[in-house]
Amino acid sequence: MDKPTLIVITGPTASGKSALAIDLALRLGTEIISADSRQIYHGVPIATAIPSPEELAAVPHHLIDMLPLDAYYSASRFEEDAMGILGTLLDKYGTAILCGGSMMYVDALCHGIDDIPTVPDNIRQNLEKEYRENGDEWLREELFQRDPAYYSKVDLKNMKRVFHAVEIIRTAGKPYTELRTGARRSRPFNIRKYMVNLPRTLLFERINSRVDAMIKAGLEEEARAVYHLRHLNSLNTVGLKEMFACFDGNMERSIAIERIKKNTRVYAKKQMTWWARDPEIIPLDSNDARTVSV
Repeated sequence: MDKPTLIVITGPTASGKSALAIDLALRLGTEIISADSRQIYHGVPIATAIPSPEELAAVPHHLIDMLPLDAYYSASRFEEDAMGILGTLLDKYGTAILCGGSMMYVDALCHGIDDIPTVPDNIRQNLEKEYRENGDEWLREELFQRDPAYYSKVDLKNMKRVFHAVEIIRTAGKPYTELRTGARRSRPFNIRKYMVNLPRTLLFERINSRVDAMIKAGLEEEARAVYHLRHLNSLNTVGLKEMFACFDGNMERSIAIERIKKNTRVYAKKQMTWWARDPEIIPLDSNDARTVSV
């Protein structure tokens, strides 16, 4: 008997992957699991570019707009949640679609992720308090002292990853590098991965246009509504960080908007670099769902 199939639609931000996934889901008569580490949170739909109400009504989406901003979530939790949903969808339809640009989430569902312990609330809250009091350099030094091997590998400007490593170390009582085996798990379904592959000039034009549309739709007002929660990890994202800097008086509004565009382009380039290393990826030069073979 043929195994069921998971179709992965990924690509850089603003490439049109969500529209493609919806068209494909309608064509195949199935549903979509979101692989977006920010769209899973409720309360910032403009900043996270959640599909429109019309798109959500057209095709059922899972793992989207479901958690409060102060909730903890991780790639390992995503794997567990997504695998449960995927089993139901594959039994019902024979195919399912995973759509999103969060690279670790896609890898977690397709290949599994290391068995990282869940961080208790008290450890996270204590570390957050110490971090707010002592700053970035203190957190980097904490990682260096506890796990110099991971310190030498991690992007030390990405404080989210530095923080995550330290909280895992405190929870497990051992270096983070000892927990990261990188072993792949076999899956009881076929996987076909597609990446929307737009010319870079066109992609960057789409990113700039999307940011302008987000501003027009009320991004600034949305950011003000959650400004008092700016310390939360869920709000440590492009679009909100720049607005928060503007509210703090550290950046002019016009500069903040241009910085959002620039930082989004930088993130898109990181996504493209990540997927370029995956030999299983099939590039798509069109957003036409008919170009995806099942």
